[in-house]
Amino acid sequence: MKTPSITLFLILILSAAAFGQQKNDPPTISVVGTAEIMVEPDEVSISLDITKLNKNLDIARSEAEAAREKVFAATRNFNIKPEDVKTNQISVEMKYQSVRDPKNRIFDDDGDEIGTRTFIGYQVAISVNIRLRDIKRFNELFTELLKSGISEVDSVSFESSKSIEYVKEARIKAMKAAFDKATAMTGAIGQTIGKAISIAEGSRSSSYSGEMDRANYRSGPIIVSDPVASFSPGAIKISSQVSVTFLLN
Repeated sequence: MKTPSITLFLILILSAAAFGQQKNDPPTISVVGTAEIMVEPDEVSISLDITKLNKNLDIARSEAEAAREKVFAATRNFNIKPEDVKTNQISVEMKYQSVRDPKNRIFDDDGDEIGTRTFIGYQVAISVNIRLRDIKRFNELFTELLKSGISEVDSVSFESSKSIEYVKEARIKAMKAAFDKATAMTGAIGQTIGKAISIAEGSRSSSYSGEMDRANYRSGPIIVSDPVASFSPGAIKISSQVSVTFLLN
């Protein structure tokens, strides 16, 4: 008969303890601060591919290496240091072409028509990355590279040699923005903020705005078909975001 009373007593104790913990939690305010810095790029990274296909492996390899040597020669003409020119990857593949003959249809185990597999040659691919630290000469270098026998430009990335410093600057500005926001919000209700009890860095990004070639700058493969390039200097946007929790006075 005493069990319900004991249970009720324990519930009251636990409820009182929970209420006490909630009551002791200090009042806080949490805000997000963001900042953006626009800077001019002073260097550019160019990733390109050289791909040659021939049924004779030695010919495919020699043609690819000859094109790579032209790329290296172009970089030497622009006084680019050897450590800023890197061969990232060399690969060799046997390439085949599937030809379907209506009179002699061939299917795989799943019932899909695959046709006759014909060997078309060895594909030798060389990937090269170049870092140009004199961005004013980008137009000249890019045009020269397009004439060297490359097959594709994978990407062109405009960057800043002081990016680490700018990231730090953006982070500090984001913290100040969070402080100013919290101060304004609490001031509107006649309160002030105390010390920060939690700080977390959020997203951080860097993006470029500018123009390159007739279709404007774009990331991703650029198929080489016409040795003409144009470039309009733009800016790099470096952004930072922080989440801060302050005590309320």
